[in-house]
Amino acid sequence: MKRSIERDLQLWKDDSRRKPLLLRGARQVGKTFIIEKFSRQFSSFVEVNFEKRPDLLACFQSLEPKKILRSIEIAMNCSIIPGETLLFLDEIQECPKAIMAFRYFKEELPSLHLVGAGSLLEFVLNDTEFRMPVGRVQFLYLSPLSFFEFLDASGHEKLRQYLQTVDLAHPVEEVFHEQLLSLVRQYMVLGGMPAVLDDYFATESYQHCQGVQTDLLATYRGDFGKYAKTAHHKYLQLLFQRAPGLITQWFKYSKVDPDIPSRELKRALSQLCDAGLLHLVYASSAQGVPLISTVNEKKFKILFLDIGLVHRAMRMSIDALMQEDLLLVNRGAMAEQFVGQQLLTVLNPREKGRLYFWVREAKSSSSEVDYVMNIDSRIVPIEVKAGATGRLRSLHRFLDEKGIDFGVRVSQAPLSLEKNILSVPFYLIEELPRLVRQPYQ
Repeated sequence: MKRSIERDLQLWKDDSRRKPLLLRGARQVGKTFIIEKFSRQFSSFVEVNFEKRPDLLACFQSLEPKKILRSIEIAMNCSIIPGETLLFLDEIQECPKAIMAFRYFKEELPSLHLVGAGSLLEFVLNDTEFRMPVGRVQFLYLSPLSFFEFLDASGHEKLRQYLQTVDLAHPVEEVFHEQLLSLVRQYMVLGGMPAVLDDYFATESYQHCQGVQTDLLATYRGDFGKYAKTAHHKYLQLLFQRAPGLITQWFKYSKVDPDIPSRELKRALSQLCDAGLLHLVYASSAQGVPLISTVNEKKFKILFLDIGLVHRAMRMSIDALMQEDLLLVNRGAMAEQFVGQQLLTVLNPREKGRLYFWVREAKSSSSEVDYVMNIDSRIVPIEVKAGATGRLRSLHRFLDEKGIDFGVRVSQAPLSLEKNILSVPFYLIEELPRLVRQPYQ
């Protein structure tokens, strides 16, 4: 499967000032696969998997790069040549000293291409006793396949290339518009987890894919013991179980269980976010950029890792999924989950993605805009409408109140510009930065 992050890996490889790289992301999003694919560009590839080879932890008793490499070469009967070899430290969260050693690799062996990856890496990096080699490490974040990546993987490369050329003057032709909306619905059933898509392309069976999704959810639950004490498991289990039904709505701990102290659920929420299973969308007053400077951390919504896993976690049958308009399921929550998941893919992969929404609470005129982004130096409000039409009262109120002259509606309607509202179909979200810039050019 071709992934967009391959471009960033290539840039890292060719950068003479590169730093050791940590690839971050939830379990099973394809980190190991993409590095093994990337390794074909090197003369040799050495993979150290600390889960499969715990004996190799001893290679990092020292933080001296030359001693470390010599130990690995002897233990694995291999040669590591800076400038020619890609050294990959997989499941690196099992060896925190390996991450600490990145600083010295940068300073003493900058020509070595060194990559680390781990599914539960965040728990090591957030440990108060861990000393992060600040300024000596580069990060890249990998998510489930985006819709565009899904098009590539499913044999629709030409459609993806076509979408990268359309604009207001040359919108998508009607025949392709309906085909793309159909593919959006298919993606919403399958999601973007590589194992699920790989299974579907091999079997073309939605039922079989649901078994893979069930196994993935069980894998995540099985990880809880790696970052939580037994007494805390019940809170993680409960929140993980309830989260799919709470996506895209204001999160309140009482909705999970009114009898559980919020401090316990808050801790569980933080851990599920660290594991990459949930994403928080914070309220921002959007008074200016950066949006994080006006965030209200007490008001937030949640998104699940993957929309296909949401459907499976909610135990929606294939028959129900095939009969209903998925964009309208759960009062449009699935449409908002889809949009949020795609918006995360257009953010800088070198930073952990952050999404925001806007809300104004008033007895007579409360308003909410689903997402607010800054593209370049411009604040862009984004309203999601599951149907092809829908009123945009909150979006217009936001534009009037903030003195902003441009907003975005994401829906099933074709690409168009009506006064100051850019209408973007679901399948074009990844082209949103380019399309937003067009009316100003």
